[in-house]
Amino acid sequence: MKLSHEEVIHIVSLARLALSQSEIEKFTVQLSHILENFEILQQVDTTNTARAAQAVQLQNVFRDDTTAKSYPQNEILANAPDQEENCFKVRPILE
Repeated sequence: MKLSHEEVIHIVSLARLALSQSEIEKFTVQLSHILENFEILQQVDTTNTARAAQAVQLQNVFRDDTTAKSYPQNEILANAPDQEENCFKVRPILE
């Protein structure tokens, strides 16, 4: 499906983009190629293909929750600009 120059200008205005004339011509060709590829994909027979909710198998990517040794508190607070009662002291944001 080849897009016309006017159709691309309409798409550009819907997306609220400010493009130059050369960019519009470039996108006219590129968007037309994308739509042509979709037309090719629509010709593929998928009648006996099972529907899939995911293209790839999902798996849990979280690691096991384990305890680990922490840094000593004095090392963490060593570079703090200001501290109070072994905590970082920051300026109040809300009064």
